[in-house]
Amino acid sequence: MTTLGESLRESAVFNLGGAVTMIVDDSPFSLTLTANALAGFGIRPAFTIGSGGEARRILQEKTIDLLVVDTDMPDIDGFELVRWLRRSGLNPNAFCPVIMTASHIRRGRLNQARDCGANFLVTKPFSAAMLLERILWVARDSRPFLEVGDYFGPDRRFRDEPWEDAERRADRMRPPQVQAAASVEIA
Repeated sequence: MTTLGESLRESAVFNLGGAVTMIVDDSPFSLTLTANALAGFGIRPAFTIGSGGEARRILQEKTIDLLVVDTDMPDIDGFELVRWLRRSGLNPNAFCPVIMTASHIRRGRLNQARDCGANFLVTKPFSAAMLLERILWVARDSRPFLEVGDYFGPDRRFRDEPWEDAERRADRMRPPQVQAAASVEIA
């Protein structure tokens, strides 16, 4: 069976009923709405948690396939929880897809979600269809995980566009032998 973290073909049909999902939100109302949205397309959340601290404890003990976490919580906010998870070394949880939710999002907070290692950010209120679309998107996401400086998470680049500056992507850089051979002129 394919887990959410594995890349899927665009035409793949899969059953989300077996996905071990955790929702973390300090608002009981939002927690219930998100759980009901997931249940509408077959995901029965294994964990519905009201605090980042409790989520952290469970993530150390249980393996999950999908984390849906609110950005603003009083004890450990969603950004801190995701950053901790990505750096935790907990295999496979450190690599699980993470969708963050937020009621009010400013550009700085959007950057913070990207920089903590989340796969996607969804603003509230969201429809069940929008949440399902994002879940399917992260399930098909084939971006590699990178560790660069203090960042650990999925490659933050979504587009594959030409870059005007020096290439820094390892998969695009030629090995030195190939570069040397290419620069030798044939007499």
